[in-house]
Amino acid sequence: MNTFPETVVLLAEDRTPVGTADKFAVHTTDTPLHLAFSCHVRNTDGDVLVTRRALSKKTWPGVWTNTFCGHPGPDEAFEDAVARRASRELGITVRDVELVLPDFRYRAVDASGIVENEVCPVFRAVTDDVPAPADDEVAEWAWVSEDALRESVAGAPFAWSPWLGWQLTELERQGLRVTR
Repeated sequence: MNTFPETVVLLAEDRTPVGTADKFAVHTTDTPLHLAFSCHVRNTDGDVLVTRRALSKKTWPGVWTNTFCGHPGPDEAFEDAVARRASRELGITVRDVELVLPDFRYRAVDASGIVENEVCPVFRAVTDDVPAPADDEVAEWAWVSEDALRESVAGAPFAWSPWLGWQLTELERQGLRVTR
C-alpha cells in the first residue's frame, strides 16, 4: 500500500506542463487534463497480461483492463515510471519497454461520475515473472492471447476499461499489435 502521496503532472490543452497535483485529489467529477501512461505486458509465450482492478480503486473498480496504468512524477522518465508501477502493482520487472502510441489521449467517465482526463502514451513490454499483485491495485489477473482479448473486449465492452478498447482500436488502425 502507498505510504506517500503520488503527484500527477497537470497539462494545458497543448500538452505543456502547467503544475502538479495530488493524484487522489485530482480525480473527481471535474478532473483536469494530466499526464499518465498505459502499459501492455506480454510473456515469452506471446500472451498478454490483463488485470481486474481492485474493488477499492477510486475509478473503474472491479473492471478488467490492460496490464497496468500509472502517472509519471514530475521530471520522471516514462521508462522509470513504467518500471516503478510494474513493480508496485504486480511485483514484476519488465524489459524491452517500447512506446507504441505516443499521442494517445482520452476522457472517460465511470459509473460514479469520476472522470479520467489524460494524455496517456501507451507502452508495451515483456516480463519473465509470475505476477504477485498488490491487493489494493489488482483483484485478479490472467494471461490471454491477444486475439482472445480483442474478442472479449468487442463482445463485452462493459466489462473492460474504456481506454483499453480505444487503445486496441488505435493499435489496429496503425497496423500494430500489443504482442508485436
